Amino acid sequence: MGLVGCLQQRGRIMHCCLLASIVMLCSLAVGCQSAAFNDIFYPSWAADHVMSQGELLKLKLDNTSGAGFASKSTYIFGKVNVQIKLVPGDSAGTVTAFYMSSQGDEHDEFDFEFLGNTSGQPYTVQTNVYSKGSGNREQRMFLWFDPTLDFHSYSFLWNRQQVVFFVDDVPVRVFRNNEKRGVPYPQTQPMGVYSSIWNADDWATQGGLVKIDWSHAPFVSTYKNFSIDACDYSSKTSCSSWWDQPAYASLDAKQRRKLRWVEEEYMTYDYCKDSARFAAPPAECRA
Repeated sequence: MGLVGCLQQRGRIMHCCLLASIVMLCSLAVGCQSAAFNDIFYPSWAADHVMSQGELLKLKLDNTSGAGFASKSTYIFGKVNVQIKLVPGDSAGTVTAFYMSSQGDEHDEFDFEFLGNTSGQPYTVQTNVYSKGSGNREQRMFLWFDPTLDFHSYSFLWNRQQVVFFVDDVPVRVFRNNEKRGVPYPQTQPMGVYSSIWNADDWATQGGLVKIDWSHAPFVSTYKNFSIDACDYSSKTSCSSWWDQPAYASLDAKQRRKLRWVEEEYMTYDYCKDSARFAAPPAECRA
């Protein structure tokens, strides 16, 4: 179970990966280190439903419990990535989530939520952003591939200018720093890294009309290649890296084209355009 690929560029650690149950953690505060999954993450609930199988980690949902894991450290700014293969077949009523979150009533949070569906129907991906405890910023989209057939990358890039959600390096959402417009922006609270699977059949599939068929249990989401390239808040040292460079303050032209493609071809709901829900578009939607 060897180490693979900790690449450096201009003295900054740029990329880390997981192979054969080894998690690679890159952080300016601690350098690049390798550790067993349990050294960096822990089962946050239902440990008997969190399974390690070689290079893979699996979360299981059955009629007794879902499951989840969380990072032991918290981070402020950087990039977090994981590869996931979602529950195959009839996944209606299930939700698999990958997210970052701080703690408290005024918490900050970035979410990927994968809403299961009946066999043959596409997964819906719901994203959301909380800042200072305020959310209600849902966007929903389909994917341009079947996320149950193979592993795909899902990641957050977080700096002082923007939060970017990526799927296989394609930007699918951007939340800009609009504090000048009175919109709180996540930049003071450290966040942990989390994932979970649970029963959400009261809302997840067709607004709760389709329930979980427990005869198809267990429902399993599978993970590999975790990567955390971020500032470890516990170090209490100042931290800056490649994500603070001007090139990452906004999307480049190619990324903007990809984002527009996703919005035009795959987005099914955008809170910014929901006039029934908001009498006037939220301030960040008018930026």
